[in-house]
Amino acid sequence: MATNFTTTLAAIETDFETESGLDIDVVSGSTGKLYAQIINGAPYDVFLAADQARPEHLIANGHAAPASRFTYAIGKLALWSPTDPEVSANTLTAPETVRLALANPDLAPYGLAAVQLLERLDLDTQLRSKFVFGENVGQAFAFVSTGNAQLGFVSVAQVLTLPETRKGSVWLVPPQLHDPIAQDAVLLTRGADNPTARAFLAYLKSDAAHEIIRRSGYESE
Repeated sequence: MATNFTTTLAAIETDFETESGLDIDVVSGSTGKLYAQIINGAPYDVFLAADQARPEHLIANGHAAPASRFTYAIGKLALWSPTDPEVSANTLTAPETVRLALANPDLAPYGLAAVQLLERLDLDTQLRSKFVFGENVGQAFAFVSTGNAQLGFVSVAQVLTLPETRKGSVWLVPPQLHDPIAQDAVLLTRGADNPTARAFLAYLKSDAAHEIIRRSGYESE
């Protein structure tokens, strides 16, 4: 499961297990790292990615069931500061912004979306020396939360988990400034005959799951 979805999946897991009487085990990490583990034989049954490309590759390479892929959530990118009274695109070029946290764009879709945004604002080259890369969006969030970066590109869902006293200021990035962060789920070949895996994916398409997903700061199809 993609790191950005950790808190949301915890709520979904509780609801699914309560309603179904079935148990699931969750492993989280960057989408790129989990993908690499799957193609190298990791014993996973379901993959909840933070993009569409890796599930597509898994299907193409015979690691996942072709008809099982669907978009379970659409992520929202935010620029976040826990201390600034107001955050906007202009904050990126403010003199006091010394370090800017973002997820590794080669591994994490939220990092790729952040880089796309900066390129479209013609700020990528100007700000590159300020970048602090996390392996995933969870690590980027941690850099800002601990004060190791003044600002960071994170998911809206992460900020919503914070108490009001720690939310600080957020700029909700207009979605047209980056490619959609469509997060796809897929049934892996190992889980093809696993009834719990199939039941969980069916639940993930339900109205109950969609309500949790939207409440957590994502869009759903």
